[in-house]
Amino acid sequence: MTMDLQTERCGVDGAAAAARRVIDALVRAGDISGADMAGIADRLNAVADDLEAQAPPLRDRLVNMWRGDGNTRHDPAAGPENPIAPPLAYTGRPDGSIESDVTLGLPYQGPPSSVHGGVSALLLDHTLGVANGWAGTSGMTAELTLRYHHPTPLFEPLTVTARQVSVDGRKIRTTGAIAAAGRTCVTAEGLFIAKPLPRPR
Repeated sequence: MTMDLQTERCGVDGAAAAARRVIDALVRAGDISGADMAGIADRLNAVADDLEAQAPPLRDRLVNMWRGDGNTRHDPAAGPENPIAPPLAYTGRPDGSIESDVTLGLPYQGPPSSVHGGVSALLLDHTLGVANGWAGTSGMTAELTLRYHHPTPLFEPLTVTARQVSVDGRKIRTTGAIAAAGRTCVTAEGLFIAKPLPRPR
């Protein structure tokens, strides 16, 4: 990676991290704060206007997103340049699985003080997919079955894990879980088909 590209990525990653702070602060402040929300909206719209004026054509951006070795930086679960991603960062474990530790705040709330079930599904679907790549055989999600054992808490460290279980022709089976303080909150079983979509050109 060239120095210019490293600098550019640090810049966009920093901007995405700042946007995460804004999202979290907006949800926390809500409609009971003394903040000048109309003024804040004007300032945020000015930032959006500046970004939109500098953005490349959508087709060019789509091609650029999928250039390289297949590791995406823009996805909504682990993409460091996507401000709606927590983002997850994975490490390998001795048993061949992967894991990520993350703490989720109010933007991800569903039930009181708990992670939205759809957010759990997003994180597990993505993590199962990353586990497939880690194991060497990737594919598209064909079926995802989740079981919600306990509410997944906000504001507490969560461990998201996944492991590829088997490959039978084009069919890939993978399992995963979200746990808090050693207690399993959500488990997932996924069926993936080894037929990737063509990349934009």
